[in-house]
Amino acid sequence: MKKNLLSVLVLVLVVVNIVMSAVIMISVIGTNQKTADLITSVASALNLELRGPGGETEVNVPLADTAVYDMTDLMVPLAKPVVVNPDGTTTEGKGASYTMFNLTLQMNTKHEDYAKFGEDIDSRKSMIEDVVNRVFASYTETECRNNIDAIRDELLKEIQDLFGSDFIFRIAILAQKYS
Repeated sequence: MKKNLLSVLVLVLVVVNIVMSAVIMISVIGTNQKTADLITSVASALNLELRGPGGETEVNVPLADTAVYDMTDLMVPLAKPVVVNPDGTTTEGKGASYTMFNLTLQMNTKHEDYAKFGEDIDSRKSMIEDVVNRVFASYTETECRNNIDAIRDELLKEIQDLFGSDFIFRIAILAQKYS
């Protein structure tokens, strides 16, 4: 009799444990959902970019559908650094600084605008170089060294704005040197 009573007691405790675990899981899932919504709303209020440039989702194009256009040995001028004098005034630094790099444009061959722009992108090389010069001209050498990812995102957005299309979905800045 004692064994049966002990078995029933263990069974009741197991059932109570399962019910309590279910209640805890339901409350944790609800709280977790509310926390995720709060973080998303705070991030959007602070205008944080949780996605790629322009707030768009990251583009995943298969390698078979990717065309690459290389622009080698680009040499672009950088902004002159601002020097703060001992009396508090600011002046522009002396000497021009340049950066030299290779730029690779990755294009989606299945995009509707690829046939219009991508197949003869070489004819628009000077326009792309102008955009690259304008973007890099607003940064000093120190800013380029420290913020190359932000510059890459800005450059991609400006190139996409130039073409009015996002068939160029990624760019790469390779072998960057400063002088």
